[in-house]
Amino acid sequence: MSKSKSQSWLVLYIALGIVWGCSFIFIKLGLEFLTPFGVAFGRCALGALALLVFLKVKKLSIVRDRAMIGHLWIVALLLNVIPGIFFAWAETEVTSILAGIINAVTPLMTLIAIILVTRNERPTTPQIVGLLLGFLGVLTVLGAWQGLGDNPLWAILVLLAAVTCYGFSFPYSHRFILPANLEPEVMAATQVSLAALTLLPLFLIDGIAEDNYQVGPVLAMVALGVFGSGFAYIWNFTIMRAAGSAIASSVTYVTPLVAVIVGLIFLQEKLHWYEPVGACIVLLGAAIAQGRIRLAKKS
Repeated sequence: MSKSKSQSWLVLYIALGIVWGCSFIFIKLGLEFLTPFGVAFGRCALGALALLVFLKVKKLSIVRDRAMIGHLWIVALLLNVIPGIFFAWAETEVTSILAGIINAVTPLMTLIAIILVTRNERPTTPQIVGLLLGFLGVLTVLGAWQGLGDNPLWAILVLLAAVTCYGFSFPYSHRFILPANLEPEVMAATQVSLAALTLLPLFLIDGIAEDNYQVGPVLAMVALGVFGSGFAYIWNFTIMRAAGSAIASSVTYVTPLVAVIVGLIFLQEKLHWYEPVGACIVLLGAAIAQGRIRLAKKS
């Protein structure tokens, strides 16, 4: 790999980690004038607009096949609609830091989904160890030995439901969408547009929380939509193509760190010692389950 090519994807990798890591503080700021429905719709609508403009420039068009549109709509539900509402809903009660850390459970939920969907494959020892470590990490993040503290149980369950949707989106996409070999930009634009259309009625019913449009929260929503739900998909594909899917997926390890830093600096949110410790345990479990860290074999 040439130095210029390596630097090219590295810049996008850093940008992707920052944008996705900042998504949780952007959601928190968006909730200052939008409801959870409004945040979910706003990010998808802005993301769809950015991607459709990109398609126009590239002289591409959205998916026309009805069957594929149906599959992409299901992926839109799993990746955009349900998690978009759930993360925003939970963040009405929990910190953006906690939401960002819980999001790190996504690789483990993906593994669980793959094991459940492909039942003919038995989980390996590293996968079992990784899942158990991940479960221990979640309990540590929540400080389970002292209850849930200020965090309502429903908010924690909603966050876990959101990352479970992320997990099931992977095997579904692998089975029904990837074999079509469509351009990633086309799939992303169609998917996010379908999500925006699905969320539109909910936004019209109850999307605005307060008619108080401050510059900071509005810009946060623009960034969340255009970059977090728009160009981030293209960046992710570019990294996969240039450096491989293993490196691209490792951005999951960067986003909780970014979420913690920006939550502390810009929102002055509280960070309990067990939250970063639990996050490290979760990420260690994910790394073992994915084979990034190999378990020592018995001699």
